[in-house]
Amino acid sequence: MPANRPHISRRSTLRLFGSAVAVATAATAGLTVPAHAASAARRPDRTAGPRVESLISRLTLDEKISLLHGAEDPRGLGQAGYIPGVARLGIPELRLADGPAGVRVKAPATALPAPVLLASTFDPSLARAYGKVIGREGRALGQDVLLSPMCNLIRTPYAGRNFETFGEDPLLTADMVAEEIRGIQGEGLVATVKHFAMNNQEKDRDNINVIADEQTMHETELRAFEAAIAAGAGSVMGSYNRVNGTFACESKELLTDILRDRWGFDGWVMTDWFAAHSTVEAITAGLDMEMPGGIYFGDALKKAVQDGSVPEAAVDRSVRRLLSVMDRFGLIDGSIGRRPARDAAAGARTALEIAKAGATLLRNRRGTLPLQGHAARSIAVIGPTGKQPFVSGGGSAHVIPDHADTPLDAIRARAGRGAQISYAMGEDLYGKAIPAGDLGPGFDSEGQGVAPGETWEYDGTLDVREAGEWTFVIHYSGLERPTVHLDGVELFPLAPGVGEYFSGGLINAAPDGLSVRRKNLDVAEGERRLTITAKGGDKGQTFRIRRVTAATRAQDVAEAVRAARRADSVVLFAYEDATEGQDRTTIALPGHQDALIKAVAAANPHTTVVLNTSSATSMPWLGRTGAVLQMYYPGQEGAAATTAVLFGDCDPGGRLTQTFPLDDATHPTAGDPVRYPGVNGRQEYTEGVHVGYRWYAAEGKRSLFPFGHGLSYTSFHYSDLQVRQEDGGLEVSFTVRNNGRRSGVDVAQVYVGPSPELRLEQAELALAGYRRLTLKAGERRRVTVKVARRSLSSWDGRRHDWVLGTGRRAVQVGASAGDLRLRAVAKVGR
Repeated sequence: MPANRPHISRRSTLRLFGSAVAVATAATAGLTVPAHAASAARRPDRTAGPRVESLISRLTLDEKISLLHGAEDPRGLGQAGYIPGVARLGIPELRLADGPAGVRVKAPATALPAPVLLASTFDPSLARAYGKVIGREGRALGQDVLLSPMCNLIRTPYAGRNFETFGEDPLLTADMVAEEIRGIQGEGLVATVKHFAMNNQEKDRDNINVIADEQTMHETELRAFEAAIAAGAGSVMGSYNRVNGTFACESKELLTDILRDRWGFDGWVMTDWFAAHSTVEAITAGLDMEMPGGIYFGDALKKAVQDGSVPEAAVDRSVRRLLSVMDRFGLIDGSIGRRPARDAAAGARTALEIAKAGATLLRNRRGTLPLQGHAARSIAVIGPTGKQPFVSGGGSAHVIPDHADTPLDAIRARAGRGAQISYAMGEDLYGKAIPAGDLGPGFDSEGQGVAPGETWEYDGTLDVREAGEWTFVIHYSGLERPTVHLDGVELFPLAPGVGEYFSGGLINAAPDGLSVRRKNLDVAEGERRLTITAKGGDKGQTFRIRRVTAATRAQDVAEAVRAARRADSVVLFAYEDATEGQDRTTIALPGHQDALIKAVAAANPHTTVVLNTSSATSMPWLGRTGAVLQMYYPGQEGAAATTAVLFGDCDPGGRLTQTFPLDDATHPTAGDPVRYPGVNGRQEYTEGVHVGYRWYAAEGKRSLFPFGHGLSYTSFHYSDLQVRQEDGGLEVSFTVRNNGRRSGVDVAQVYVGPSPELRLEQAELALAGYRRLTLKAGERRRVTVKVARRSLSSWDGRRHDWVLGTGRRAVQVGASAGDLRLRAVAKVGR
């Protein structure tokens, strides 16, 4: 390095790079392609930098192959994957961690709000801040690659991972994922955008064959992936499913034709865990790495090279892609610098800011919120997640937080000394003790211990005094769950597939840390045979078995109703515990929560329902409530954020990134098993480009809450819309005024209609831009939103390219897809 040139660390360079390619108005800009991805001809498929080429020339075939599949980590930090590196050549090992809402390892990390709540802010700058926290913490916790973000669209409300992604709109998702990647990689952590592609459900995800045409793919799902590549993502994770007949991880169309040749991707492609299906087909199509092991890219790949099925040049190509990214990040020459220390306080501040900014107020009748006066001093807190923090969803998204306060404690602290804050459970997650007289001798159902190395068995009876539906609940401390049979029926069998591993973030762990499983069963009155076998394992085991019956449920609801009647206001926390590996079967709240809410709201109409749910929820009780606040999975600072919104310490700044249907019968995939979940392993995206709110507009269907909906504690007026052509797109200007007496947050949204001159399927209504605003009481602001050419274009499957939708097009501005207040017609030309 020349003496007169100041030293700049690789991490600083990455930050500067991220800033350089960022677009100041990400919400309305087109895809800005950084230099390294501008041309497919510049991909490092044939040659890379001299350092990388030198390493490839010195690697043995075995060493090359060792870089292309996962292995067991000798240190075991609790992350998802590990690549051993080649020590003799100075190629470092790689650790790959899950991290959609924080770094998932054994050690504590900042548990950020779920990505769906982040997207509800409609603020790409907060996505950058979110990524920066994860990027720094990933490096600090010994990780090199983040297996995130996820940018698959929300296509069905049942998908189990809807909370892990951003929403149903392609533009918003593209904006958020691009900025999050810039934040992650600016801290020196390689980001992996996933799951490429069309992985929009968990049911049958391993083999479902998704049938979608070019236009549907490019205009919906692929737009965010393209934005991620333009933002410089170092890695892409291929999905489990098939796409148009071919597994995504061996699809040349996806991995080479689109990803590399069209978008200029210069990083490496890995499989999702155990998503490889072949050796020759996969590496030829463009797959570079198999995770987490080497079934197809280990000995099988070596054999394929030796017998000529795979040229060694193909192996070199994949190694080159991996090493080129490692070199770009300074991992090979060490210029990335030392790993930083965690800054837990800074992470907590960002988590709180985002949770408050994404809090979405869906209903607020007669000023139920914010809580003021007597309503803020006499409160009944109801619901299990009022007393137990609901931090994150299950599966890959689960994070061990530094701390997590309960909403009950936060509300008590905010209400202050002398306030009357009561609590009632309402809905029992963990069961009540079985009366000792109902069990035969020899079994302590509230704390049966098993010594290390021992096996304990019980063959006795359970006296069922109340017939009907029972929920049996087992709490256990051991790695191996006790086996329990009632009249020969196994109550807690191992879940199939990954279901046992990917459990929910709330209901599968008791407050004291024991693991929990449940079984709903109709039981007849009388004496039933109960048999149990439990193993102590290496450390011994303690377990208990409890139950919930119609009688205990009625007692819990009655207690909640009494608490509601005694209080001036009620804050009722409702939950739904989603996880990777399984879809929901209904958008209704689980258990008997609907009945609980109806009973409580009937007792006290000043009831606010706080929803800790993963996705859209039906609300048959809506008209009885005073307010509904959507908080999703709010992270470790969720209690503080929820309390701040309830008491009006901040404005609820979130807006829905997905349409909330009225019920299970009215949404884009309802009543059509071919669309979801598929028939005979085949699923067709027959809705075409009409994903989410676009379907409602095309079909003229009513929703419970439209895309973009969210209320403020003040009101806003829109006026003076003007539209003009600029740089192949449109410049949309209008005025927003805060009509209220307090400052508040508005998210102004710009939608465009179809082109009359294109003979292609088009959305009747499509988000083309937006702007998040904070306005003081009485403040008026002129807003300009730029609509990019891409948002005015459609994909032509015959040309295999984008075409501009010319002619006179409707431009509408409003507060949601269902609340459009200004309209103009603009001419779009070539």
